[in-house]
Amino acid sequence: MYYLFVNFKTYEEVTGKKAFSLAKLLSSFSDGEVDIIPVVQSIDLKEIASGISLNVFAQHVDPVSFGSNTGKIMPFAVKETGAVGVVLNHAEFKVSNEHIKKAVELCGKIGLKTMVCAEDKKRAIEIAKFSPDFIAVEPPELIGGNISVSTSKPELIESTVKAIHKINPKIIVITGAGIKSAKDVSKAIELGTNGVFVASGIVKADDKEAAVRELLSGFPERRSNKVEP
Repeated sequence: MYYLFVNFKTYEEVTGKKAFSLAKLLSSFSDGEVDIIPVVQSIDLKEIASGISLNVFAQHVDPVSFGSNTGKIMPFAVKETGAVGVVLNHAEFKVSNEHIKKAVELCGKIGLKTMVCAEDKKRAIEIAKFSPDFIAVEPPELIGGNISVSTSKPELIESTVKAIHKINPKIIVITGAGIKSAKDVSKAIELGTNGVFVASGIVKADDKEAAVRELLSGFPERRSNKVEP
């Protein structure tokens, strides 16, 4: 299985009603060949998870359970919305290894998938020891830019995939940062990953439908024509 994670972040283009509109557009491309996963703001989780057929991830959780945890995002509450997974340690919301370890363990107990971001090979190796379901390799200096990690740092991706799988071959490796074209996607797959993590390449595109189609066409054996809902 290949994966296209789409991070909505807190962009104006996908906040409120606009978030559901993009989620519905993404859902219209689903055909079982690529798992398209919206990563949405916590406040939008329930509406999106219940309103489309795609697997939906939260942008963050805290390693807390029921109790006095004002302002925290509890994994169980995320699970109750219908979301199937969470992202941890994005470059815009870095957390400690202790946070990651506890959150991965807690999410695993209640059946939530975890994707943990790593800024470099060293951090990816540390994170792999916690056995999340996914690790996303994302050099922070390339996030939101026009140069993709698969083009500018192919050796980082290839060596990191090997290092992660040496620790735990079951971890699915994803990459992101500057991914905007079918060529970027195909190169990432060639380097050993099972998919990509994108944001502005779709969210801020003038023609979001064309942007989604372009990226999907980079996956092996993926039909490039839009699948009607």
